[in-house]
Amino acid sequence: MPGGRMRPPKSAFRKIKPKRAGRPEWKRAEDFGLFLRGLPCACLGKNLWCSGPVQAAHVDHAGKGTRDAKGASTKVADRFMLPLSLECHRQQTDVIGWPEFEKTLPMKDAEALSGIYWTEFLATPKGRDWLRQAAERGDSVSVAA
Repeated sequence: MPGGRMRPPKSAFRKIKPKRAGRPEWKRAEDFGLFLRGLPCACLGKNLWCSGPVQAAHVDHAGKGTRDAKGASTKVADRFMLPLSLECHRQQTDVIGWPEFEKTLPMKDAEALSGIYWTEFLATPKGRDWLRQAAERGDSVSVAA
């Protein structure tokens, strides 16, 4: 290198992210997300922008004041999810936000609606398995959201 100065490697400028502990078991319900992806969008096609494959979308403001709530750098518990089409999810996340998007849903209450989906899931074999595993872990489980 000219002038004898050495340049530090590019890796010296990379931010090192600390390892995350991961989400606790009681907050996770992957089978519920799969269950939701097999359903129609929660808006029932009433939003003009509703299109694309269905995704499981977390209701970020759900569970306030409980251990299920969203915390610093964590998501709300998976039991607070809704089936949303790709475009409805984008509208909710990037365009109008939950307060306005929620008004387009049946019941106008995303948290209550997620409770209905959660109750339906718990009646399935996978939902009963989730409840059994939670009981085996000693987790206190709320059946309704």
